[in-house]
Amino acid sequence: MSDTAARADTTPSNRDVFNVAWPLTFKAMMVNAIVLIDAYLVSGLGEPALAAMGLAAAFGSLLVGTIMAFSTATQIRLAQAAGSGRRVALKTGFYAGLATNLAVGATGVVLVALFGGGVLERMAHTPWIAHEAKSYLYIFLMVVMFEAAAQCIGSFFNGSGRTIIPLKSFLIAIPINVATSYLLIHGAFGLPALGVAGAAIGSVLGAATRSLYLGLSFYRETGGYLDEPGWLHGGWGRSLGRHLSFSMPIAGTFVSNAVANYAATLLFAKMSVNQFAAMTLILPWVQAAGTFGIAWAQSTGILVAQLLGNSRGSEELDAFLGRAWRMAFVAAGLVSLTYLVICLASTRIYAGLEAETTAALLSFLPVLLVLPFPKGSNAICGQTLRAGGDTLYVMNIFVAAQWLVRIPLTALFILHLELSVTWVFALFLVEELVKFPLFHMRLYKGEWKRGLAAE
Repeated sequence: MSDTAARADTTPSNRDVFNVAWPLTFKAMMVNAIVLIDAYLVSGLGEPALAAMGLAAAFGSLLVGTIMAFSTATQIRLAQAAGSGRRVALKTGFYAGLATNLAVGATGVVLVALFGGGVLERMAHTPWIAHEAKSYLYIFLMVVMFEAAAQCIGSFFNGSGRTIIPLKSFLIAIPINVATSYLLIHGAFGLPALGVAGAAIGSVLGAATRSLYLGLSFYRETGGYLDEPGWLHGGWGRSLGRHLSFSMPIAGTFVSNAVANYAATLLFAKMSVNQFAAMTLILPWVQAAGTFGIAWAQSTGILVAQLLGNSRGSEELDAFLGRAWRMAFVAAGLVSLTYLVICLASTRIYAGLEAETTAALLSFLPVLLVLPFPKGSNAICGQTLRAGGDTLYVMNIFVAAQWLVRIPLTALFILHLELSVTWVFALFLVEELVKFPLFHMRLYKGEWKRGLAAE
């Protein structure tokens, strides 16, 4: 249990939130870096290779996003358990989360192996792009299974406030990913030049290293809880069922987002190769640069869950959220500034791009300067509501905004109105503005303060 949750006479300060948030920020950036690094290294092979990786990465992101969904639910459950101080709750939450992640990952791998190739062949601009996309995807499936274990173990440490440990796993794994990918993409030092497939192999080696480090860290600290008898609710089966019942709305939210992003990517593929390449390049940057605002919200949710598990009162929760929210707007300003730098430096970062691709990247700037503010505030609301158990409502907001607003408008803009990629990108801001009043009105009602303690 973290020190911030253990103190019964104080609520966490902004410094406490920051101490949890900054490792989450860098960890989230490194999660996105799996694709971002591959995109950067592959970009030197030209737009067709980049388009191939973009199509395949959409599948990989869908699977990893699904696993992260269930891991987020496990993280909340473990944060509540850390707040209550019960080892049996920590043991039950961890193993229920691990079993769920492995089952979800294996199911996704089988489905993609059976049907993914056919989808890529239909969506690719050329047979060569389809071939390269499949070569990347089938190797990347190994990353999915390694991440299934690593994400759950990371949730254990995050839920107890020790976010630095998952960060260390990425600091070890990312250099291995970068070095291996570079060598195998370009065939340096006499190694075979595997192109897009080489990037996937580097990602696999990095993910395997990360999983091993986290597994050893967990066992050294807990002994795998082998000395802790029994499970919550009197048995493993009942405990797993209750864990799934708690997790499904949270997972449904993330799965909906992952599927919506994949559907959007398929629609983006209908644009010109240059416009699709611009989207492929900017979206990982949007995720990577925006992670501090999201991580601040996530760390706020972790500490709220710990406070609820510790049975803290309404006034303490309000005081804590008020401080955290003010800093969330500061974080949004920093993210906005980062987007400005990225857009202005895009011609240097990707010096070999064609003029149409570069112009599209620069056209995203007005939306990027505004987007972090509603997105960050919505994230604070969503994480707080989830920590309090109001998970179904959060899921409904996300599903409605994605499937009734962003995806239909994306299809309309691309397939029928044939608008430029600039207008298509602006729909990410529209989605956040739709969610804004729905989230904030629910939070102000305060029903989440009677949320679930760890059971």
